[in-house]
Amino acid sequence: MRHIFKAAAIQMDCVLGDKDANMAKAIRLVQEAVDRGAELIVLPELFNTGYRVEERDRELAESIPGETIALLETICRRDRIHIAGSLLEKCNVSGIIYDTAFLVGPDGWIGSYRKTHLWDKENIRFAKGSSFPVFDLGFARLGLQICYEIGFPEGARSLTLQGADIIAIPSAFGKERDYAWDLASRARALENGVYLIASNRSGIERGETEFGGRSRIVDPAGHVLAEAKQPDEVVVAELDLEFIAVQRTRIPYLRDLNRPLMRTLYD
Repeated sequence: MRHIFKAAAIQMDCVLGDKDANMAKAIRLVQEAVDRGAELIVLPELFNTGYRVEERDRELAESIPGETIALLETICRRDRIHIAGSLLEKCNVSGIIYDTAFLVGPDGWIGSYRKTHLWDKENIRFAKGSSFPVFDLGFARLGLQICYEIGFPEGARSLTLQGADIIAIPSAFGKERDYAWDLASRARALENGVYLIASNRSGIERGETEFGGRSRIVDPAGHVLAEAKQPDEVVVAELDLEFIAVQRTRIPYLRDLNRPLMRTLYD
């Protein structure tokens, strides 16, 4: 089985509440990533609506799979790629909205993950997820987290212990806490020996919410392989899955983890 491939993190500014404009931009950036050889592409959090649409959450939310997933499925089937991102999800219970990450592949929709740790007023907007699924891409295993969750080690560790090689993190992370983004993204990769693809928003919404950008791809040793600097940018890096085992041998955090003790700490 092959172990080297290219992945991309997409950074983009969004037009608040304009799905058509945002999808057009996302598709253009995805095509650039494909042209540069990327087989796994990660879009930012709520990339098709923008983040500060709280008054329109119910209007803009959609089923997963739904219309946006269907558009991405067409691209994934055509180019034989995988795409991850995050959407406003409406569920079967009327009025309940989730901030949900998704994964689409060459054979269509694969699965989704509902954000479990909500930031500030997200606790009013969204319901909380309750599981940490890991998805098989055929050549690697991938877990999803969303934005603020980059600062919670438990989710990334749970995904790793279930076999994740890569953690993708669609984000709308604020510039004010840029220092946390830099430190946490490298820490989650290093302490788990995984590749981390963190795709962040750029721009300012409502004249007050400024996003930090710095979308990046981090290797299992915590080294930043690629980082975005422009408002709309695609960064691509080569991932060598064999390096995961090498790094986990160099610093054996997973081998030395006291699992019985850890299980008692959150009871």
